[in-house]
Amino acid sequence: MNSSEFEAVVADALAALPEWVREAMQNIKVLVEDEAGEHLDPDGEGLLGLYTGVPLTERESGNAGELPDVIYLFRIPHLEMGLPAEALREEIAKTLIHEIAHYFGIDDDHLEDIGWG
Repeated sequence: MNSSEFEAVVADALAALPEWVREAMQNIKVLVEDEAGEHLDPDGEGLLGLYTGVPLTERESGNAGELPDVIYLFRIPHLEMGLPAEALREEIAKTLIHEIAHYFGIDDDHLEDIGWG
């Protein structure tokens, strides 16, 4: 799957989110990168995605005017999973939802408890 195809899958996954989720996602960008690189993944964990920013649950009223939060989705680690096309699309959507959950303040432990870890 090339970069354009991957980005199209991400766009489809975003469009498929419930309207209330899309409306609640304020001042956030979703970016596709080939890999995290050392600046985003210093431990070399092979991340599928990453949320950077201040979760909604931790924001103060003075957050107006801040730079946008960012959700990164990493193409190559997804492809290296060797999944069939439909399973890969599902994994990309799952990664996106996982990172959006962090934006809403849901931590990894809770995501693990509900099967989205």
